[in-house]
Order: sequence, then structure tokens, then C-alpha cells
Amino acid sequence: MRHWLVKSEPTVFSIDDLAQCPHQTRWWKHVRNYQARNFMRDDMQPGDRVFFYHSNTEVPAIVGLAEVVSTPYPDPDACNPESKYFDPKSDPRNPRWFLVDIRLVSKLERPISLRTIKEHTSMLGDLPLIRRGNRLSVMPVAPDQWDYIMSLKAA
Repeated sequence: MRHWLVKSEPTVFSIDDLAQCPHQTRWWKHVRNYQARNFMRDDMQPGDRVFFYHSNTEVPAIVGLAEVVSTPYPDPDACNPESKYFDPKSDPRNPRWFLVDIRLVSKLERPISLRTIKEHTSMLGDLPLIRRGNRLSVMPVAPDQWDYIMSLKAA
């Protein structure tokens, strides 16, 4: 099992939106960064755990836990000329963009803010979230980083 952090702006798709989806499950699509795509396509598998992170908000924070519930599959919007996520170079026979389905596990009673996470940089090492210039919407979290961040829930 691997661990991930996925970012979403709450005005676009929030943890509450996920909670309202049928079976509290929804695809994680429209990723248009090759490195994030590679994580999804090559590494994400059912059962992987996910931190759901609200970005571009007054208090950026991990707001919930989710899990990957599908194997990666092609993002259909990449081949749909009507979609704003259409990619004319995408070919249904050789897809360029992928997605996975995630399911809500729980909302956090108290979000874990980016500020709090940064206060623990010495324990979190090279966590991509706190790496300068990292804007990926999908990023790996090492097992020890996951455990440490989970310990912050109780703090």
C-alpha cells in the first residue's frame, strides 16, 4: 500500500463535495501535469491511502482521508472536444491522461494546516508538499511521513 496527497481547491471540488457523491466516491481527473499523471498511471492502486488537501484557500490544509478504489484508467475528457480538458494530442488508443477513483474515508475534525506541517519540517524531510516550488496536485507521501502527519491529528 502506498500513500498520497491530492490537492483540490475547495471552490472547485471540496471534501464536502466528495462526501455528497454517490458512495462518497468520485474520479480524480483533469490532472494535466506529466509527473502527477505518472504517479496516478504507474503507481496508484486500490487500497492506497490518500490525504485530501484543500489548496488556494485562506488556510491550506489536509481536511480528510480517502482511499484509491480503482486501478488507473484513461481520462475521457482528454478525448472530448467539448471538454475544457480536451487534449488534441490525446488518442483513445494510446491515452495520454489518466485518473483513479477515490472514496472518502473520513473528514478530519480538525484540519492539519500547511503552517502546522511546516512547523514539523525536520521530521517530515523531503515531503513534496513543503518542497519549495512544488505545485503538483498528486504527490507521494512516504510511510513514515504519513504516520507522522497522522500523529498531528491528535495534537
